[in-house]
Amino acid sequence: MSLISVSNNALQNITAVPASIPTGALTLIKSITASASASISFVHGTDGVVLDSTYSSYVFKFINVQPSNLGNIKLQFNMSTDSGSTYAVTKTSTFFIAIHNEADSYTEFSYDTGYDLAQSTAYQPLTSGIGNGADESASGTLTLYNPSSSVFVKHFISRTHCLRGDSQYNYDNFVSGYGNTTSAVDAINFTMTSGNIGNGIIKLYGVK
Repeated sequence: MSLISVSNNALQNITAVPASIPTGALTLIKSITASASASISFVHGTDGVVLDSTYSSYVFKFINVQPSNLGNIKLQFNMSTDSGSTYAVTKTSTFFIAIHNEADSYTEFSYDTGYDLAQSTAYQPLTSGIGNGADESASGTLTLYNPSSSVFVKHFISRTHCLRGDSQYNYDNFVSGYGNTTSAVDAINFTMTSGNIGNGIIKLYGVK
């Protein structure tokens, strides 16, 4: 990577970036493909998964994730501080949605109190109900910041898109919150609100 600086009105190339400056580069850590999976877990130290101070933040990418039993089922997640023995970190979050349908007859931008959490150990929804058509799924991202910190709570931000096939509605879902723990988060678990994760890919990246 090369940066450009200006010194005495002259452009100079800087060929090396100091190690203390984040580059934003993504490093693929693990990719898991669902196939009627009850859940998908990323556990630090298992199958090559890293969730520690190696990276300051971690990004999960969801690619065409679809529930097994089609019909407005949500993708959700939870965190663990005991290597996945329990997924029950206390969380407080927000959830709002932008909606537009194919007929161009309905739009909405709203906060959804049914999907947020307030000091709850429950799973956090990341999507609205995913459509019930064979070609319908959800895609998006979840970013987890500094999960190994023993000082700070664990911030997360997610943005996903899904199609509600029952009425051809486009849902743009925005979620943010924090895991209210100063213990290291060392495992993440994804499930559907009902049934299995039928198809789709979840990838974990570390961010430099």
